[in-house]
Amino acid sequence: MDVMGDKATLFETGRFVQPSGEEATPDESRDKTADAVETVETDETVETEEAAETGVTVETGEAVAEMRLRLAAAAGDAEATSVLGAMLLRRGDLDGAEPHLRAATAAGDRAAANNLGVLLHQRGYADEAAGWWRVAAVAGSAAAAHALGRHCRECGDEPAAEYWLRQSAEQGHALGAYALADLLEHRGDGGAERWMRAAAERGHREAAYRLARALDRRDPQDSDGDGDDVGSVPAEAEQWYRQAAARGHRRAALHLGAILERKGELKEAGRWYLTSAKDGEARAACALGFLLRDAGDTENAAIWWLRAAQDGDGNAANALGALHAERGQTQTAERWYRAAMDAGDDNGAYNLGLLCAEQGRTAQAEQWYRRAAYAGHREAANALAVLLLQVGDTAGAEPWFSKAAEAGSVDAAFNLGILFAGRGEDVVALRWYERAAAAGHTEAALQVGIARLREGDEQEAERHLRCAAGGGSAEAAYRLAAALDARRPPQPAHELGEIAHEKTECEEWYERAAQQGHRRAQVRVGMLAAARGDVCEAARWYREAAEAGSRNGAFNLGLLLAREGSEPEAVVWWTRAADDGHGRAALRLALVYARRGELAEGQRWADRAVSLGPGEVAQRAARLRDALRQELSA
Repeated sequence: MDVMGDKATLFETGRFVQPSGEEATPDESRDKTADAVETVETDETVETEEAAETGVTVETGEAVAEMRLRLAAAAGDAEATSVLGAMLLRRGDLDGAEPHLRAATAAGDRAAANNLGVLLHQRGYADEAAGWWRVAAVAGSAAAAHALGRHCRECGDEPAAEYWLRQSAEQGHALGAYALADLLEHRGDGGAERWMRAAAERGHREAAYRLARALDRRDPQDSDGDGDDVGSVPAEAEQWYRQAAARGHRRAALHLGAILERKGELKEAGRWYLTSAKDGEARAACALGFLLRDAGDTENAAIWWLRAAQDGDGNAANALGALHAERGQTQTAERWYRAAMDAGDDNGAYNLGLLCAEQGRTAQAEQWYRRAAYAGHREAANALAVLLLQVGDTAGAEPWFSKAAEAGSVDAAFNLGILFAGRGEDVVALRWYERAAAAGHTEAALQVGIARLREGDEQEAERHLRCAAGGGSAEAAYRLAAALDARRPPQPAHELGEIAHEKTECEEWYERAAQQGHRRAQVRVGMLAAARGDVCEAARWYREAAEAGSRNGAFNLGLLLAREGSEPEAVVWWTRAADDGHGRAALRLALVYARRGELAEGQRWADRAVSLGPGEVAQRAARLRDALRQELSA
């Protein structure tokens, strides 16, 4: 039995890799920047319709509006003074905005007080800014309450931060709701989701993304007890991903693409991957590359993998390495595997090991496998153990098999079973086989099924054999068929002209094994066909088995041909069977040559039949040999 896991195949980690933890990305950074530097609050909108009607440019309209505001401010209009200060602040003219904002604030304008706080914060006077935000927040400004809450949190005063952020959120301020949700989530407060949802519903894209992530991660078993259908959560998560992605959130577009790909909606998935990739998301570019490769477009896949790899995506670098390895460009492949390794992807070292092993560079393969294995790569640990086993280092292989198996490598668990079975430790071997079988390992399920058959536990044996046969094991299909065959009642003899009976389940399993090239199954299917009177079908299966090296197939084919009057061809197949050690075939040949009068040849085959057996055949062959000997000596 061969160990598993020594094939030189690319170890892929999926369409995209979600990093551990939720580090900030440019999407989140942009939203947090928007939170830190507040949008200027004004109580009225500057009118520009007049400019549009006259056909002048927007710049001219703004200049006219500014002139009107300046005239009104000079006349003592506090509201105009506030709007003028906001206009200059938005433009970045801090020196020009400050006197107007201070004048409007002194006149009691709360928007001016908030905007003065924004201006001072931009100048670096955070404490003075907080004082004016407090004035505006007390007067009812939601934006000022949000800014003041953010300032308090930055100063470490979380109770005050929660108070002011809650004031802002309860007034319907999206940024306030998001900042409050972020604070509560940091503290593990269950009320965070309510405010994250509120911010998302008001159009905050980072809130929509984070809400979707929370819903996506939620355990389906974990119901909040409010009677909601937990099964609808993934659909809701998709909805929020879609909303965030539509507002330009590139990570949301990445996750939405992944969801759609899993659902088989590949065209739309590709569109979202493309949107995210164009915004600079390397993982989306990598995922788009895999999507294109699966569609057969390797050239464009390579373009996106290259883009992702250049942005530091290790999985894309691995994919490029595999692509070049398939084309025989091993030096280029090695360069990309090293790039993947430099990007922190342990698969790069593992794939370098596979590449070296395929080229026969065993020492270098071991080096790379060890590097990946020490970093915790379970398949590298298994591959390293296989390599050590192949050079006879069983003692060195076992710890690596164990490490890989404990880390979840199914192949390693199976290989441990082989290792212990080879030592005669069948109980320990069976335990590892069962572990691998439980994870869906076909060959392990076969070994468990065989062990249970030996123990007489037919029910468990059948269960495991069905799993293995369903996974494509021809041997398991044959053994399952044999077990079912042994239990079925005898079938009545087929009469000429009678309608042939329907195939039983065991016959179907025999046929499945036979179609996969299992020689004993092919012989058995031939026998069943012969029993039904289907000579052509029987001959076909016997011939397939015989040509594949089955001596029973060759013997049975000879019998069939002899009955059909083709004794010369039958002799050919019996000779093949006898040469492979089939005693009955040797006896048949002895009888044929005796009938033909070729006594010496008949005696030779009779001698061979005596030596091959079994007992009954040996006795008949001995009597025939003695008779031929007497005939020859007469």
